[in-house]
Amino acid sequence: MKKAFTLIELLVVVSLIGVLATLVIANLNSARERARDTQRKSDLRNIQTALRLYYNDNGGYPASSSGNIVGCDGSCLWGGAWVNDNITYMNTLPDDPLTGQSYRYTSSGAGSDDYTLEACLENKSDDKGVSTTDLTWCPSGWKYTVSP
Repeated sequence: MKKAFTLIELLVVVSLIGVLATLVIANLNSARERARDTQRKSDLRNIQTALRLYYNDNGGYPASSSGNIVGCDGSCLWGGAWVNDNITYMNTLPDDPLTGQSYRYTSSGAGSDDYTLEACLENKSDDKGVSTTDLTWCPSGWKYTVSP
């Protein structure tokens, strides 16, 4: 008598492998989202340090325009250098790790004592995040905010 797998046994094994692969892929995507969120929080802390250095040199925080920092010799864009009066505050002003998203800086004006720096988070279960209704800027509706 020959020993072999039946068609039913093969189908069960293939379906189990498919379910396991789906679970692994879903978990991997979730890990990527959490890693990008960790990068965002780290970037905002680094920008916050540079903003404090700018404050110490200029007596106030820079103004904002359309979510960007206005305190550069030229344009101060996410992903570019932040240089003001030949002082380099950041060689590269970090940009959001996800293409199509960017950080947002808001200040009440040049020389102000307050600002808000925000990043859109992907992981809604992040306990440091808060909800936002601005879904055009933050599609997930969950953001991370820092201020002085």
